[in-house]
Amino acid sequence: MRIFGVNIPDSKRIEAALPYLYGIGPSLSTKILAEVKIDPNKRAKDMTADEILKIQNFIEKSYPVEGDLRQRVRSDIGRLKDLQTYRGMRHARKLPVHGQRTKTNSRTVRGNVRKTAGSGKRKVDLK
Repeated sequence: MRIFGVNIPDSKRIEAALPYLYGIGPSLSTKILAEVKIDPNKRAKDMTADEILKIQNFIEKSYPVEGDLRQRVRSDIGRLKDLQTYRGMRHARKLPVHGQRTKTNSRTVRGNVRKTAGSGKRKVDLK
């Protein structure tokens, strides 16, 4: 099953499968299924084409998801960089943006950079 070009896993409940879409989390998934009146315990493989179309149409008119949302986030970050705000500069330097410490624990954002040299002792090769 595909919605907005994303493969939805067949074996999962539809409530757990919808968050595979970028921009939809667990709570929004529950809200969407309640609004469209579809049982959240139904498996994705048991969905009819009509039910899938209902979900797709409701999401399309109510929430930005996938490509539109990614584009909006990218443009928001670009705007922050152009204005040279603090957050924009942190994004540009690939540093943590939301106030995390950087002396340690920012390796994932910085790309796993290890600048320490180890113990300082050199290993002696045996002949």
